[in-house]
Amino acid sequence: MSKGRLWGTAISSLMLLAIASPVFGQGKTAKSQPNPVVAIETTMGTIKVELFSGKSPVTTRNFLAYVDIGFYAGTIVHRVDFVVGFGGYTESLQGRPTMSGIKNESRNGLKNLRGTVAMARYNDPDSATSQFYINLKNNSHLDASGGDFGYAVFGKVIEGMDVVDKIGKVKTGTRGMFSNIPMQNIIVKSVKALSK
Repeated sequence: MSKGRLWGTAISSLMLLAIASPVFGQGKTAKSQPNPVVAIETTMGTIKVELFSGKSPVTTRNFLAYVDIGFYAGTIVHRVDFVVGFGGYTESLQGRPTMSGIKNESRNGLKNLRGTVAMARYNDPDSATSQFYINLKNNSHLDASGGDFGYAVFGKVIEGMDVVDKIGKVKTGTRGMFSNIPMQNIIVKSVKALSK
């Protein structure tokens, strides 16, 4: 079975589980346990991220669902400018099948400040799936404002911001349909939940 087909099967199974079980991804309330923490291991170092499950419950559950099936292993950093973008493409710049888009939680009171982690999306506010980014600087233009939806912040870097900054300084250019992509692949080895 091809990798693409394998991912499609894993995603389909995960979607069926989510539909079949109303408590999928829900455990104790955020008040009864600490926020989840994940480790993003890259070829340039490890980044630890705290997830804001109380303020971004839908986004956090979605992200952890991808983490649980090992979706991010073997993907690359595909964007470096005012953010570092992760979570969608392999070394050969192929996209992986994803689950459906999720509700945009950009109005949760969290801002796109340096070191925060947020969901990437298309023009449709509720189109975020697997891709996420880490803010290299304060990016208020990415926040919800007035009638405009922003980009939902759901976590922050608690260790390894030096790794993020190091990635932020790599040489970038154009490869295929990508601009501002590192000219040498920065690979995500794994994303693992350290606590849930």
